[in-house]
Amino acid sequence: MKYKFALICLLSILTMKNMMSQQTHQSMTITLNYLVYLPPEYNTSEETKWPLILFLHGAGERGDSLNRVKKHGPPKLVEEGKDFEFIIISPQCPARQWWSAELLNRLLDEVIGKYRVDEERIYVTGLSMGGFGTWDLASEYPQRFAAIAPICGGGHPELAWNMRHLPVWVFHGAKDEVVSIGLSDIMVKSLKKYNNKVKYTVYPEATHDSWTETYDNPELYEWFLQNKKFKPEAVTIDTKLLESFCGQYDFMYDDRHLTITTNGTDLFIEETDGIKLIMYPESQYEYLIRNQNGGIKFEVNDKGVVTGLVYHHNGDMKAKKAKEF
Repeated sequence: MKYKFALICLLSILTMKNMMSQQTHQSMTITLNYLVYLPPEYNTSEETKWPLILFLHGAGERGDSLNRVKKHGPPKLVEEGKDFEFIIISPQCPARQWWSAELLNRLLDEVIGKYRVDEERIYVTGLSMGGFGTWDLASEYPQRFAAIAPICGGGHPELAWNMRHLPVWVFHGAKDEVVSIGLSDIMVKSLKKYNNKVKYTVYPEATHDSWTETYDNPELYEWFLQNKKFKPEAVTIDTKLLESFCGQYDFMYDDRHLTITTNGTDLFIEETDGIKLIMYPESQYEYLIRNQNGGIKFEVNDKGVVTGLVYHHNGDMKAKKAKEF
Protein backbone atom coordinates (compact mmCIF):
# COMPACT_ATOMS: atom_id res chain seq x y z
CA MET A 1 0.00 0.00 0.00
CA LYS A 2 1.42 3.39 -0.93
CA TYR A 3 1.04 6.70 0.85
CA LYS A 4 2.23 9.98 -0.65
CA PHE A 5 3.56 12.64 1.71
CA ALA A 6 6.12 15.40 1.25
CA LEU A 7 8.76 12.74 0.71
CA ILE A 8 6.78 9.70 -0.72
CA CYS A 9 6.68 7.19 2.12
CA LEU A 10 6.20 3.47 1.50
CA LEU A 11 4.16 1.77 4.22
CA SER A 12 4.16 -2.01 4.70
CA ILE A 13 2.03 -3.48 7.50
CA LEU A 14 3.41 -6.89 8.47
CA THR A 15 1.94 -9.56 10.74
CA MET A 16 2.61 -8.61 14.34
CA LYS A 17 3.92 -11.18 16.81
CA ASN A 18 2.33 -9.29 19.67
CA MET A 19 -0.92 -7.51 18.85
CA MET A 20 -0.78 -5.53 22.09
CA SER A 21 2.45 -3.88 21.05
CA GLN A 22 1.00 -2.32 17.88
CA GLN A 23 4.60 -2.09 16.66
CA THR A 24 4.58 -2.23 12.87
CA HIS A 25 7.26 -2.08 10.20
CA GLN A 26 7.48 1.08 8.10
CA SER A 27 9.93 2.34 5.50
CA MET A 28 10.83 5.64 3.90
CA THR A 29 11.95 5.47 0.30
CA ILE A 30 14.73 7.97 1.09
CA THR A 31 16.85 5.68 3.26
CA LEU A 32 15.19 4.95 6.58
CA ASN A 33 13.20 1.96 7.76
CA TYR A 34 11.48 2.46 11.09
CA LEU A 35 9.26 0.89 13.71
CA VAL A 36 6.06 2.55 14.87
CA TYR A 37 4.43 1.83 18.20
CA LEU A 38 0.90 3.12 18.81
CA PRO A 39 -0.58 3.24 22.33
CA PRO A 40 -3.33 0.66 23.00
CA GLU A 41 -5.96 3.42 23.16
CA TYR A 42 -4.80 5.20 19.99
CA ASN A 43 -7.79 4.01 17.95
CA THR A 44 -10.43 4.71 20.60
CA SER A 45 -10.64 8.38 19.64
CA GLU A 46 -10.05 10.08 16.34
CA GLU A 47 -9.58 13.43 18.08
CA THR A 48 -6.91 12.65 20.67
CA LYS A 49 -3.35 13.66 19.86
CA TRP A 50 -0.48 11.73 21.41
CA PRO A 51 3.00 12.61 22.65
CA LEU A 52 5.80 11.13 20.57
CA ILE A 53 9.20 9.67 21.44
CA LEU A 54 11.83 9.43 18.69
CA PHE A 55 14.31 6.71 19.71
CA LEU A 56 17.77 6.52 18.12
CA HIS A 57 19.69 3.26 18.48
CA GLY A 58 23.44 2.74 18.71
CA ALA A 59 26.04 1.76 16.11
CA GLY A 60 25.57 -1.97 16.65
CA GLU A 61 21.97 -1.87 15.44
CA ARG A 62 22.65 -0.30 12.04
CA GLY A 63 21.75 -2.28 8.91
CA ASP A 64 18.63 -3.42 7.07
CA SER A 65 16.93 -5.64 9.65
CA LEU A 66 14.47 -3.87 11.91
CA ASN A 67 14.71 -6.72 14.42
CA ARG A 68 18.08 -5.26 15.41
CA VAL A 69 16.37 -2.06 16.54
CA LYS A 70 14.42 -4.08 19.11
CA LYS A 71 17.63 -4.99 20.96
CA HIS A 72 17.61 -2.02 23.34
CA GLY A 73 15.49 0.81 24.65
CA PRO A 74 11.76 1.40 24.15
CA PRO A 75 11.46 -0.98 21.15
CA LYS A 76 12.85 -3.79 23.32
CA LEU A 77 10.38 -2.98 26.10
CA VAL A 78 7.51 -2.90 23.61
CA GLU A 79 8.55 -6.29 22.26
CA GLU A 80 8.48 -7.61 25.83
CA GLY A 81 4.89 -6.44 26.20
CA LYS A 82 5.21 -3.07 27.91
CA ASP A 83 2.60 -0.45 27.06
CA PHE A 84 3.43 3.22 26.67
CA GLU A 85 1.27 6.34 26.44
CA PHE A 86 3.44 7.63 23.61
CA ILE A 87 3.70 7.07 19.90
CA ILE A 88 7.23 5.67 19.58
CA ILE A 89 9.17 6.03 16.33
CA SER A 90 12.33 3.90 16.12
CA PRO A 91 14.20 4.37 12.81
CA GLN A 92 17.14 2.24 11.70
CA CYS A 93 20.31 3.89 10.51
CA PRO A 94 21.73 2.21 7.36
CA ALA A 95 24.97 0.24 7.65
CA ARG A 96 28.19 2.28 7.84
CA GLN A 97 26.24 5.54 8.13
CA TRP A 98 25.66 8.06 10.92
CA TRP A 99 22.45 9.64 12.11
CA SER A 100 21.49 12.56 9.86
CA ALA A 101 19.71 15.42 11.65
CA GLU A 102 18.20 16.60 8.37
CA LEU A 103 16.82 13.18 7.50
CA LEU A 104 15.44 12.63 10.99
CA ASN A 105 13.74 16.01 10.80
CA ARG A 106 12.11 14.94 7.53
CA LEU A 107 11.05 11.68 9.15
CA LEU A 108 9.28 13.64 11.86
CA ASP A 109 7.46 15.61 9.16
CA GLU A 110 6.31 12.34 7.62
CA VAL A 111 5.14 10.88 10.91
CA ILE A 112 3.27 14.04 11.92
CA GLY A 113 1.53 13.98 8.55
CA LYS A 114 0.31 10.45 9.12
CA TYR A 115 -0.34 10.01 12.83
CA ARG A 116 -2.15 12.13 15.43
CA VAL A 117 0.93 13.60 17.04
CA ASP A 118 0.82 16.28 19.72
CA GLU A 119 3.47 18.62 18.32
CA GLU A 120 3.80 20.32 21.71
CA ARG A 121 5.11 17.03 23.16
CA ILE A 122 7.76 15.54 20.87
CA TYR A 123 10.79 14.03 22.60
CA VAL A 124 14.03 12.51 21.35
CA THR A 125 16.34 10.09 23.11
CA GLY A 126 19.10 7.76 22.01
CA LEU A 127 22.02 5.68 23.21
CA SER A 128 25.70 5.76 22.22
CA MET A 129 25.66 6.68 18.50
CA GLY A 130 22.01 7.55 19.13
CA GLY A 131 23.11 9.77 22.01
CA PHE A 132 25.31 11.69 19.57
CA GLY A 133 22.37 11.78 17.16
CA THR A 134 20.11 13.15 19.89
CA TRP A 135 22.50 16.02 20.60
CA ASP A 136 22.93 16.77 16.89
CA LEU A 137 19.21 16.75 16.13
CA ALA A 138 18.34 18.92 19.12
CA SER A 139 21.06 21.47 18.41
CA GLU A 140 19.99 21.78 14.76
CA TYR A 141 16.21 21.73 15.32
CA PRO A 142 15.66 22.72 18.97
CA GLN A 143 12.26 24.25 18.21
CA ARG A 144 10.81 20.83 17.39
CA PHE A 145 11.25 19.25 20.80
CA ALA A 146 9.73 19.49 24.25
CA ALA A 147 12.64 17.66 25.94
CA ILE A 148 15.59 15.39 25.10
CA ALA A 149 17.43 12.56 26.87
CA PRO A 150 20.85 11.73 25.35
CA ILE A 151 22.51 8.62 26.81
CA CYS A 152 26.30 8.06 26.70
CA GLY A 153 26.76 10.38 23.74
CA GLY A 154 28.37 13.71 22.94
CA GLY A 155 27.63 16.86 21.01
CA HIS A 156 28.94 20.25 19.99
CA PRO A 157 29.33 22.51 23.04
CA GLU A 158 29.59 25.56 20.79
CA LEU A 159 25.93 24.98 19.83
CA ALA A 160 24.68 24.78 23.42
CA TRP A 161 23.02 28.22 23.16
CA ASN A 162 20.63 26.81 20.55
CA MET A 163 19.19 24.52 23.25
CA ARG A 164 18.85 27.20 25.94
CA HIS A 165 15.06 26.64 26.33
CA LEU A 166 15.12 22.86 26.04
CA PRO A 167 14.75 20.60 29.09
CA VAL A 168 17.62 18.08 28.94
CA TRP A 169 18.31 14.95 30.99
CA VAL A 170 21.75 13.49 30.32
CA PHE A 171 22.85 9.97 31.32
CA HIS A 172 26.31 8.37 31.34
CA GLY A 173 28.25 5.57 32.99
CA ALA A 174 31.26 6.73 35.02
CA LYS A 175 33.35 3.79 33.80
CA ASP A 176 32.39 4.01 30.12
CA GLU A 177 35.44 3.02 28.02
CA VAL A 178 33.66 3.38 24.67
CA VAL A 179 32.32 6.93 24.90
CA SER A 180 34.15 9.05 27.45
CA ILE A 181 31.98 10.55 30.16
CA GLY A 182 33.90 13.76 29.51
CA LEU A 183 31.80 14.26 26.36
CA SER A 184 28.63 14.44 28.46
CA ASP A 185 30.40 16.54 31.09
CA ILE A 186 31.32 19.26 28.62
CA MET A 187 27.83 19.36 27.11
CA VAL A 188 26.23 19.71 30.53
CA LYS A 189 28.71 22.41 31.54
CA SER A 190 28.15 24.33 28.30
CA LEU A 191 24.37 24.08 28.54
CA LYS A 192 24.21 25.27 32.13
CA LYS A 193 25.58 28.65 31.05
CA TYR A 194 22.24 29.35 29.34
CA ASN A 195 19.83 26.67 30.53
CA ASN A 196 18.50 25.97 34.04
CA LYS A 197 16.53 22.91 32.90
CA VAL A 198 19.44 20.45 32.75
CA LYS A 199 19.55 17.19 34.72
CA TYR A 200 22.59 14.91 34.77
CA THR A 201 22.61 11.31 36.00
CA VAL A 202 25.94 9.48 36.32
CA TYR A 203 25.90 5.78 37.14
CA PRO A 204 29.06 5.28 39.27
CA GLU A 205 29.60 1.62 38.39
CA ALA A 206 28.21 1.53 34.85
CA THR A 207 30.41 1.05 31.81
CA HIS A 208 29.02 1.68 28.33
CA ASP A 209 25.58 0.26 29.06
CA SER A 210 23.99 3.17 30.87
CA TRP A 211 20.80 2.78 28.84
CA THR A 212 19.21 -0.34 30.33
CA GLU A 213 18.71 1.23 33.75
CA THR A 214 17.65 4.51 32.15
CA TYR A 215 14.94 3.07 29.89
CA ASP A 216 13.71 0.74 32.65
CA ASN A 217 13.11 3.77 34.89
CA PRO A 218 9.50 5.03 34.73
CA GLU A 219 10.69 8.44 35.96
CA LEU A 220 12.17 9.14 32.52
CA TYR A 221 8.77 8.86 30.81
CA GLU A 222 7.06 10.82 33.59
CA TRP A 223 9.66 13.58 33.14
CA PHE A 224 9.06 13.65 29.40
CA LEU A 225 5.34 14.22 29.94
CA GLN A 226 5.99 17.08 32.34
CA ASN A 227 7.54 19.11 29.51
CA LYS A 228 5.94 20.88 26.58
CA LYS A 229 7.58 22.74 23.73
CA PHE A 230 8.80 26.22 24.59
CA LYS A 231 6.70 29.02 23.11
CA PRO A 232 8.30 32.48 22.96
CA GLU A 233 6.10 35.41 23.82
CA ALA A 234 5.47 38.13 21.26
CA VAL A 235 7.77 41.09 21.92
CA THR A 236 7.37 44.67 20.70
CA ILE A 237 10.43 46.93 20.95
CA ASP A 238 10.35 50.72 21.14
CA THR A 239 11.66 52.40 17.97
CA LYS A 240 14.22 54.46 19.88
CA LEU A 241 15.63 51.32 21.50
CA LEU A 242 15.86 49.62 18.10
CA GLU A 243 17.78 52.60 16.76
CA SER A 244 20.18 52.48 19.71
CA PHE A 245 21.24 48.97 18.65
CA CYS A 246 22.29 50.18 15.20
CA GLY A 247 25.93 50.72 14.42
CA GLN A 248 29.18 48.91 13.72
CA TYR A 249 30.49 46.29 16.14
CA ASP A 250 34.08 45.06 16.05
CA PHE A 251 34.90 41.58 17.29
CA MET A 252 37.30 41.64 20.20
CA TYR A 253 39.58 38.88 18.91
CA ASP A 254 38.97 39.03 15.18
CA ASP A 255 39.36 41.36 12.20
CA ARG A 256 35.71 41.06 11.25
CA HIS A 257 32.89 43.36 12.22
CA LEU A 258 29.11 43.43 12.21
CA THR A 259 26.90 46.20 10.89
CA ILE A 260 23.41 46.42 12.40
CA THR A 261 20.60 48.50 10.89
CA THR A 262 16.83 48.71 11.31
CA ASN A 263 13.73 49.52 9.28
CA GLY A 264 11.90 50.54 12.44
CA THR A 265 10.47 47.06 13.02
CA ASP A 266 13.18 44.45 12.42
CA LEU A 267 16.93 44.52 12.88
CA PHE A 268 19.34 43.54 10.11
CA ILE A 269 22.82 42.19 10.67
CA GLU A 270 25.48 42.29 7.97
CA GLU A 271 28.82 40.57 8.39
CA THR A 272 32.09 41.61 6.79
CA ASP A 273 31.62 39.05 4.02
CA GLY A 274 28.37 40.73 2.94
CA ILE A 275 25.93 38.17 4.33
CA LYS A 276 22.82 39.99 5.56
CA LEU A 277 20.42 38.38 8.02
CA ILE A 278 17.11 39.44 9.57
CA MET A 279 16.74 39.36 13.34
CA TYR A 280 13.62 39.47 15.49
CA PRO A 281 13.29 40.00 19.25
CA GLU A 282 13.03 37.23 21.78
CA SER A 283 13.26 39.73 24.63
CA GLN A 284 14.18 43.40 24.97
CA TYR A 285 17.91 42.89 24.44
CA GLU A 286 18.00 39.45 22.81
CA TYR A 287 17.38 38.83 19.11
CA LEU A 288 17.14 35.64 17.09
CA ILE A 289 18.34 35.21 13.51
CA ARG A 290 15.33 34.41 11.37
CA ASN A 291 15.32 30.92 9.82
CA GLN A 292 18.66 30.04 11.42
CA ASN A 293 20.06 28.95 14.74
CA GLY A 294 21.88 31.72 16.54
CA GLY A 295 21.22 35.16 17.86
CA ILE A 296 22.54 38.29 19.51
CA LYS A 297 22.37 39.64 23.04
CA PHE A 298 23.08 43.36 23.35
CA GLU A 299 25.11 44.59 26.31
CA VAL A 300 23.98 47.79 28.00
CA ASN A 301 25.75 49.76 30.74
CA ASP A 302 24.11 51.19 33.87
CA LYS A 303 23.25 54.38 31.96
CA GLY A 304 21.29 52.45 29.35
CA VAL A 305 23.93 52.91 26.64
CA VAL A 306 24.55 49.99 24.26
CA THR A 307 28.24 49.09 24.60
CA GLY A 308 28.53 45.81 22.73
CA LEU A 309 26.99 42.45 22.05
CA VAL A 310 27.48 38.70 22.29
CA TYR A 311 26.99 36.92 18.96
CA HIS A 312 25.74 33.38 19.51
CA HIS A 313 26.51 31.59 16.26
CA ASN A 314 28.63 28.43 16.32
CA GLY A 315 30.03 29.66 19.60
CA ASP A 316 29.95 32.87 21.59
CA MET A 317 31.80 35.86 20.13
CA LYS A 318 31.92 39.25 21.85
CA ALA A 319 32.00 42.52 19.93
CA LYS A 320 32.35 46.12 21.08
CA LYS A 321 30.27 48.88 19.61
CA ALA A 322 32.67 50.90 17.45
CA LYS A 323 30.47 53.64 16.04
CA GLU A 324 26.89 54.88 15.91
CA PHE A 325 24.76 55.49 12.82
